[in-house]
Amino acid sequence: MNLDQLDQLERFYDAVPRADARTEDFGPLTLFVREGPGWPFYARPTLGHRRVASAADVDRVRARQRELSIPEAFEWVHETTPGLREAVEESGLTVYSHPLMVLADDAPVPAAVPSASVRVLAADDPVLQAALAVPHLAFAAPGTAVGLAGPAELAAEALARAGDGSVEQLAGRIRAGLTVMAAAVENGVVLCSGQHNPVGGVTEIVGVGTLPSARRRGLALAVTAALAADARARGITTVFLSAGDEDVARIYARLGFRPVATALIAEPAAA
Repeated sequence: MNLDQLDQLERFYDAVPRADARTEDFGPLTLFVREGPGWPFYARPTLGHRRVASAADVDRVRARQRELSIPEAFEWVHETTPGLREAVEESGLTVYSHPLMVLADDAPVPAAVPSASVRVLAADDPVLQAALAVPHLAFAAPGTAVGLAGPAELAAEALARAGDGSVEQLAGRIRAGLTVMAAAVENGVVLCSGQHNPVGGVTEIVGVGTLPSARRRGLALAVTAALAADARARGITTVFLSAGDEDVARIYARLGFRPVATALIAEPAAA
């Protein structure tokens, strides 16, 4: 475990939501509240705070999240803040573990994976709306088995989200260099998409999701490879991601990602 690397990731986690969120201070915890459209944020350990949060601290944040009608969600790195898990579980939340993986310094630039055409999307790309919609369908049907949702469901999902401001926000982030989105496209249909969000010399690959009917074709690996290659081309030195589980981690290892820590996510069991 590289402590300097973990500190670098901790600073990234604190910085990356701030472009689209306000913060609320709860001592050892900081609540990030999204302003505008997009996935809701979470609470996490306050950068540099010396006291580990107690169950009472977690309860206070959860009460505020309920007041704001946002998810009662917490995210942190176990190796950086090991004592937080006990407090979160005492508060009644369920904790989920995910391998935290960094692209090895000596890993070759990820090569393209044979699949549908994968490309990095410009701010005015006509498939941007669909690329934003794909992860919603993917995460609504967890797992890797081929599912039912296909192009028709994607078109309906994209239409339902049209006009909510999310495409305009993403386009602005792309123009500003805050987000890079890649997608696997076949016959004009987005089958898989994902993004990375650079902050200085660090970026995280997030939101990689495959249309359920297009699973088991290596599309997520292809999109991840394209994002990692783009990050390397931009001179980013630390490229990381959180794998869904150990099986998924083994797939990412084929691109040169290596486990360095454990990302923890806590939320109510019903979620």
